[in-house]
Amino acid sequence: MAEIISGKGLQAPKAAQRPHEITTHGHTRTDKYYWLKDRDNPEVIDYLNAENAYLEKVMAPLKGLREELFSEMKGRIREDDESVPYKEGNYLYYTRFITGGEYPVYCRKKTGSETEEILLDGNEMAVGSDYFHVGGLEVSDNDQLLIFATDTVGRRNYTLRVKDLVTGEILGEEIRHTEGGNYAWAADNRTFYYVLRDQQTLLGNKVYRHSLGTAATEDELVYEETDNQYYMGIFRMKSKKYVAIASEHIGVASEFQLIDAADNRARPVTFLKRGDRHEYAIEHYEDRFYIRTNRDGAENFQLMEVREEDAHDPSQWKVVIPHREEVFLEGLEIFKDFLVVQERKEGLIHLRIIHQETGDEHYLDFGEAAYTAFISVNPEFDTHLLRFGYTSLTTPRSVFDYNMQTREKILLKEQEVLGDFDKSNYRSERLFVTARDGARIPVSLVYRKDTPLNGTAPLLQYAYGSYGATMDAAFSSGRLSLLDRGFVYAIAHIRGGLEMGRYWYEEGRMFRKKNTFNDFIDCSKALIALQYAAKDKLFAMGGSAGGLLMGAIMNDSPELYRGVVAAVPFVDVVTTMLDESIPLTTGEFEEWGNPKDRASYEYMLSYSPYDNVEAKAYPNTLVTTGLHDSQVQYWEPAKWVARLRELKKDDHLLLLHTDMTSGHGGASGRFAALKITALEYAFLLDLAK
Repeated sequence: MAEIISGKGLQAPKAAQRPHEITTHGHTRTDKYYWLKDRDNPEVIDYLNAENAYLEKVMAPLKGLREELFSEMKGRIREDDESVPYKEGNYLYYTRFITGGEYPVYCRKKTGSETEEILLDGNEMAVGSDYFHVGGLEVSDNDQLLIFATDTVGRRNYTLRVKDLVTGEILGEEIRHTEGGNYAWAADNRTFYYVLRDQQTLLGNKVYRHSLGTAATEDELVYEETDNQYYMGIFRMKSKKYVAIASEHIGVASEFQLIDAADNRARPVTFLKRGDRHEYAIEHYEDRFYIRTNRDGAENFQLMEVREEDAHDPSQWKVVIPHREEVFLEGLEIFKDFLVVQERKEGLIHLRIIHQETGDEHYLDFGEAAYTAFISVNPEFDTHLLRFGYTSLTTPRSVFDYNMQTREKILLKEQEVLGDFDKSNYRSERLFVTARDGARIPVSLVYRKDTPLNGTAPLLQYAYGSYGATMDAAFSSGRLSLLDRGFVYAIAHIRGGLEMGRYWYEEGRMFRKKNTFNDFIDCSKALIALQYAAKDKLFAMGGSAGGLLMGAIMNDSPELYRGVVAAVPFVDVVTTMLDESIPLTTGEFEEWGNPKDRASYEYMLSYSPYDNVEAKAYPNTLVTTGLHDSQVQYWEPAKWVARLRELKKDDHLLLLHTDMTSGHGGASGRFAALKITALEYAFLLDLAK
């Protein structure tokens, strides 16, 4: 079958070899493709274009299938769609799409009125841009001014602007290189705060205060994060009393600064100084704070509260929900009469409703084996309605209002899937796989009911497994194009995420990182043994840190996989983590290790996909990246493909697609992104024949 798109008779690009030596701890590595880092070198661009051209030639026989898949996936999307409005202040806010439009139109209506106000039209704003994204909208307290920001490159540098919602005028403010979505109005409706990014590290590290009508050069620096291992953001708290500055060293420590929103000359006040291994988050309501904290050994976090005047003294914090070994406390929403707690147990989300006065509590029941539930937008305190979202592998994304007093659940909207979709035609399952060291790995599966589970079906296995990120079971209308063609789809909830609690993350990072790779491989073997997958039709997919996972499993067990899709893969682990000038490197030391430490260097080197490519057979592989990627630089996948081409001993496909106009998230339009999905699915479907 692979002969259809084998590339036989076509000359694959070969990157020039220009050896570059890197010596660390007395050990020297020779990187022949180090030169691909220079994006200003025309030879680099020529090489990337050559790889793109080669991919198109190899995939030419599948042009019709790609077009069919794209049309099919696009056809399931209602083009003139609209979100469920949420109430904030005197208005109902929502987004809608127009027929043929790639981008949202941001709208509002005054409560009780049917007159629509268009805040921003993404389609009009995107004209002339190959890439476009709006990064956060913030409306002033008097409902008359809007902060918005746009990125037209994909490198996540947003330009901040302000719109007068009364006149429709775009004001003179134009502040470049801000952190998208990290803006907050003060209470005077003239002052706002924003985060500026360091252009070397691309980390947001400075908070400025700006007054309307003044030059950005006159803005006051109110806070600077001097530790480049911390990520920083700002937001206006739900109570509106404070602007909060949050600094987080992922998996290590956090710290909040609070600014009185009513005082446009206020200085930040530290809520509680950062401490080693103390992570916390805060919510404010009336005269007290709620603190989600891991202090006192609460690995899975506990909920505490404290009166506002005693907030800075942890001895005054009182336990509201104690730490539990089997339950991870994930989030909190405060209402006047209720607390809503988002918890995770055995890999699944649970929403717990607690009456503030009586202490009575209950849980929402979702009724499916594998699903995702989450607290949605709830900007008001004085209401009995909880807005939450729900989806599963067979249920499209849904929005509910839940009356916490009467326990009535109202479905406001289930995402429409056009065509002949019927959820009853699909089945989802959840099972546990025992890994080689005895760990129980949750796996979520979905397939058509008529798909034979006798060891003959192709299966696509997906995972991520890093940063404590959870890959919950969620619906995808695009994925139906695989399921309807006989594929089984599996999500392996491997270590490195938080699905099973904080220890699950700890067991998949630093010197335990290889558990992540072993878990994925052990799940693959189990899915074959359990006859969900044909042993010659097992495929793997992962992106970013999940792309590192793909590279690791390819080096370890290439014979298991018929094909691999690695999206924006982080594969040159050691070289990247040695270079602190590369964006985001320093903030990752607690995830992977700092290779300037010999033990970390040796461990990271033992699994780094790029450094461990060998002269052996590898699976058919499709690699994607973006030229302007700020998270995983384009040269990592480019170098990896070049090294695989040099050493691999097989005639399997090896394809690299570089989006020359986008970054880490790929194409920005809702339909444009489907073209890459169509490419990936065509690659998989052809190999599965």
